[in-house]
Amino acid sequence: MNKIFEVPLYPYERSPDQDANEAVRHPVVIVGAGPVGLGAAIDLAQSGVPVLVLDDNDRVSFGSRAICFAKRPLEILDRLGCGERMVEKGVEWELGKVFFDERQIYEFNLLPEKGHRRPAFINLQQYYFEEYMIDRLRELQAEGAPIELRGGNKVAAIGNHSDHVKMEIDTPDGPYELEADWLIACDGAGSPIRRMLGMEFVGQVFEDNFLIADVIMEADFPTERWFWFDPPFNRGQSALLHKQPDNVWRIDFQIGWDIDREAELKPENIDRRLKEMLGEDVAYELEWSSIYTFQCRRMERFLEGRVIFAGDAAHQVSPFGARGANSGLQDADNLAWKLKLVIEDKAPESLLRSYDAERVYGADENILNSTRSTDFITPKSDTSRIFRDAVLDLAEHHEFARPFVNSGRLSVPCTYDGSPLNTPDALDGPARARPGSPCPDAPLGKGYLLDRLGGQFTLLTIDAEAPDQIEEDGITATRLALSAKDDPTGALAARYLGDAASAVYLIRPDQHVAARFPEYDEAQVRQALRRATGKE
Repeated sequence: MNKIFEVPLYPYERSPDQDANEAVRHPVVIVGAGPVGLGAAIDLAQSGVPVLVLDDNDRVSFGSRAICFAKRPLEILDRLGCGERMVEKGVEWELGKVFFDERQIYEFNLLPEKGHRRPAFINLQQYYFEEYMIDRLRELQAEGAPIELRGGNKVAAIGNHSDHVKMEIDTPDGPYELEADWLIACDGAGSPIRRMLGMEFVGQVFEDNFLIADVIMEADFPTERWFWFDPPFNRGQSALLHKQPDNVWRIDFQIGWDIDREAELKPENIDRRLKEMLGEDVAYELEWSSIYTFQCRRMERFLEGRVIFAGDAAHQVSPFGARGANSGLQDADNLAWKLKLVIEDKAPESLLRSYDAERVYGADENILNSTRSTDFITPKSDTSRIFRDAVLDLAEHHEFARPFVNSGRLSVPCTYDGSPLNTPDALDGPARARPGSPCPDAPLGKGYLLDRLGGQFTLLTIDAEAPDQIEEDGITATRLALSAKDDPTGALAARYLGDAASAVYLIRPDQHVAARFPEYDEAQVRQALRRATGKE
């Protein structure tokens, strides 16, 4: 059994701030050293913004917790300098299978097309994920980046002022005070900071529970996502099977609403369920178990004065579909570049309202899909169950019925349609690369497009002329000049040109499209840059 979650990776150490005569102010304080908080911290530090991370813990999360990480978050992690290690350790998968009773009714491929650096998904235990991000944080510290992580520092009180946030911090040596120009709350679904500010979730709690059991076993199941409706080993309910590294398998059992949680978590009861599924002769070791309740909720707004909420602190969805950590990493990706520009006085504070607008839009999209998944997986009436079972029967033999089967619509990146930062589309190009969308990857010789975009404004030209740089009101966009001939597979042209002969794209630092044109026009690009930074 892996014991990494028992090892303090950032133990408490007394900081000079505790001995200061008055509260020391930091540009950015992040509360929470989970995937989202660490992602935001690394992103800010890489771009030169000083950031302090506080966590009342001193080690990575106990148990596997989040395990499914999608293609777009992996691309974000590549930009943060820790994607490769996670993919190397993780279990890659693209194929899912759906079962009804004892029979397989169909399978699906989440990334059937070629020309992407990253797979549709990897499975990786959250403790590895956090460990690798902490290692990346230490690398940045060694390189002199302005980033600090303090374990054993718990935020006990907060004051949200017009130009700063004041905090009281509890430590083993007693309390001290801190100030921050900006506070990012990544302190989880139970967010103490959210409660301190008197802010609540709105949404729905579904009357159903699932038991998670992570077991270590030698098994010959393939590296695929298997989902059962009404299996013989969990009759009338559903189940899920996933492979993780180190021969750890994630098994989820639907167990209903009116349950005795304490009884369900007893080893003998978990053992009974596992033996009914796997057979009496299968040897395994239980690594971790938990029970979760389906919830689809979010805060009404993710921005409250100088406090910004991200990840589970801002929104919650049911786990099927892998929308929790994946959407949280996209929160951090959306926020970091905007906050950097505001701190550097290169953009107005109102730019941060676009974080709220875009990520609330993303949360609502996730909640919609998660709610639909929950309704299909856990029908609450006889009529709903009859409909679901009929769809499953049809799906076995008829392809038209398969889109109606919903075993958890899996996480896809959000396209910010209608964002105030988008310039109206001026190119009759592929819909997947329209303004607001994340840039689709494409092969370029020995590398890939997303590796060339980095984390700054980029003027991507494909068979079009443009200057090497353009600067507008302190914001610089650097040209990446490409030709459709750079990709003999045709993926670059298919994903960015369509039927057009040329194209000019303005790409945001988070690799989302801000604007696109058939050719370079200086006035249009300058206006698009102003709009993408909240100045229009």
